[in-house]
Amino acid sequence: MIDRPRPIIGPDYLVAGRYRLQSKIGGGGMGAVWLALDRLLNRDVAIKQVLTTAGLDEATAREVREQIMHEGRVAAKLSHEHAIAVYDVVLEAGEPWLVMEHLPSRSVARALALVEALPPVEVAQIGAQVADALATAHAAGIVHRDIKPGNILVADRGPEVGKAKLSDFGISSGAGDPADHQDGIITGTPAYLPPEVARGAAPTTASDVFSLGATLYTAIEGQPPFGFDEDSDAVVARAAMAQIIPPTRSGVLTNALLHMMEPAPQRRPSMAEARDEILTAAFGPGTAPYILGAPVRTEDGTIPAWAARNSASGLRSPHSAPLPRPHAGAQAAPQRLGTGATGGSGFTSNPGAPLAVAAGLLIGLVLVIAIIIVAL
Repeated sequence: MIDRPRPIIGPDYLVAGRYRLQSKIGGGGMGAVWLALDRLLNRDVAIKQVLTTAGLDEATAREVREQIMHEGRVAAKLSHEHAIAVYDVVLEAGEPWLVMEHLPSRSVARALALVEALPPVEVAQIGAQVADALATAHAAGIVHRDIKPGNILVADRGPEVGKAKLSDFGISSGAGDPADHQDGIITGTPAYLPPEVARGAAPTTASDVFSLGATLYTAIEGQPPFGFDEDSDAVVARAAMAQIIPPTRSGVLTNALLHMMEPAPQRRPSMAEARDEILTAAFGPGTAPYILGAPVRTEDGTIPAWAARNSASGLRSPHSAPLPRPHAGAQAAPQRLGTGATGGSGFTSNPGAPLAVAAGLLIGLVLVIAIIIVAL
């Protein structure tokens, strides 16, 4: 067993001679997350403290240390405006700490604790932005493996207010890394597990697609696709059998979400395809430039109240134009293109109408001439 004195970690503690801890801002499976000041660059950072390995045997302690170093290596490969950046991995008192971008934010999980559900048009923006980051991650050989509302952050103040970012690649896997999946060991959060992972298969990029779909479903419906249950084993069992509760609030996103949550992994879209399907369903084709890199907005172009803090509510940033709505025009298109249809209403749907009008005019002209001749 390891049994050596450990430093007392708390506010003002200096990590690696550079990062001054300020306050604890969160936690997760890998340990506590602190707000810290990078004294070298004079900027705030988020720094993740690994759970103490005191009391663990040396082999287990080494495995924990290697896991956080692995997280740093994997996350450092990814650079995307909708993913939390990883700056550094340092050792302090023999333990690794992960130094990350600090985003003053509210997670989607926190938002759902404040409101029952989020509007589909706002969830579509979150989904497209996160899917874009994951498409880049997948292209680099990175699988996230734990996408859920708590890991999607939306900036609630500052210059990036309203922008969504994916966090916590803590159990990610990267191309070229040794296989770390053990058969029968389920990795991830039960409420968002794809059926194949719930049955013990290794997570893949297709698994990320399902988990993102399940996360967006939860944000819209106000409950996970397999329902609420304190018994996590019961949730895993429903996930394994793909017992998804049919969505009732998802509107234009219904088909895109159900495609992402196809029970068979091979029937799901790629992450890039899922991003495009979300954008097209909610806003129309070619709308990525208006959604990616921009803040999440209400339909009138302001930051939603759930995503903002204090004076940021209702704010318009330079990107906060009203959302594109070309899908409404797309619905009208068949009427404009219906000139060759039969049985329609209006002149444009009857190709014989111009001929009938001409014939009527000709007959009228003949009658006028006949009347004139009779009068003479």
